Amino acid sequence: MDFFLVDARGNSFYKERKIVGLDPAYDLSILKVGVEGFELKLILLGISRDLRVGQSYFAIGNPFGYKNTLMTRVVSGLGKEIPFPNGKAIREAIQTNAAINADNSYGPLMDSYCHVIGVNTTTLLKKGTGVSSSVNIAILIDTIVRTIPYLLVYGTPYSDRF
Repeated sequence: MDFFLVDARGNSFYKERKIVGLDPAYDLSILKVGVEGFELKLILLGISRDLRVGQSYFAIGNPFGYKNTLMTRVVSGLGKEIPFPNGKAIREAIQTNAAINADNSYGPLMDSYCHVIGVNTTTLLKKGTGVSSSVNIAILIDTIVRTIPYLLVYGTPYSDRF
């Protein structure tokens, strides 16, 4: 499957991607994408403990196929535990008011210094309706940073290794 990227000069390109690791508990995956010959910019990572309710942030995504969309919103809540249909829960999540849908989930949540503070993951639906509740969830950057090494090395999260 092709993966859409943008290089440091703003040029769009598609490259094939390979899944390296999955963590269903946090709805995260690690993808390998060959980008030889392309100049990319690195994103800086923030720290979860610096987040505050009411803090402004930026969400980047491609809602409904509209590429390179930026939204600015506020952190609505911290330390949320969100149940998933598989019976597990995402712990210590960020509650946001950014519109999250299938096309812009997994985009970065960034603070005003352009540090990634989380990754958009899901929107909660009104029970029995399938309609968005406007309560949206992002995974904390500290959780992601803790999870990535195990996904890179083992392909599975630490908790699934034993």
